[in-house]
Amino acid sequence: MGSSRVFQAVAEPNRRALLDLLAVREYSVSDLVARFSISQPAISHHLRILRKAGLVKCRQVGRQRIYRLKGRPLRQVYAWVSHYERFWTGKLDVLGEHLRRNP
Repeated sequence: MGSSRVFQAVAEPNRRALLDLLAVREYSVSDLVARFSISQPAISHHLRILRKAGLVKCRQVGRQRIYRLKGRPLRQVYAWVSHYERFWTGKLDVLGEHLRRNP
């Protein structure tokens, strides 16, 4: 899976919210639809994008599709973001020092 697909997939807020839910447990499409204020076709569209990016896996149980998180591709996002963590940590350290000196 290309890393650009992973980044494009997590760029959308509804897809990030789906990943947050699927990080806790598996859900059927109907269970996911009940948790969002968007339509079933929209949820299915987002799940299809997440599946193509390799971020979720689907299995069929009777008539239901059950989705679960596949977290490994998120390492690409973590690696990229962690590069900038040093920047924010340094800025927060400077801010903390400033606040200690100027109460």
